[in-house]
Amino acid sequence: MTTEIEVDARIKQVVSNVFAVDVATVTEDASPDTVGNWDSLGHMNLVVALEEEFHIQFSDEQMMEMLNLPLVVCVVKEQLAAR
Repeated sequence: MTTEIEVDARIKQVVSNVFAVDVATVTEDASPDTVGNWDSLGHMNLVVALEEEFHIQFSDEQMMEMLNLPLVVCVVKEQLAAR
C-alpha cells in the first residue's frame, strides 16, 4: 500500500519530468501560471504520464478539474481510492 506522502512525491516527480523542471520547484502553487511549460499540450502529457504512473484513467471532467498541483493530487487520490 502506498502512503499519501509517497503518492504526493510521485505526483511531483511526474510533474517535474513532464514539464522539465527541478522537482524542488514543484510546490503547492504549481499551476499553468507558475510552470512555464504547462500549456494545453503539456497538460495532456501530464494526464497521460499520471495515468501510466498510477495505472488509472481519468474522465474528461477530471482532466478539466486538474488546474493546479493541489487539484491534481486530489483527483489522483480520488482515482486511487476508487479502484
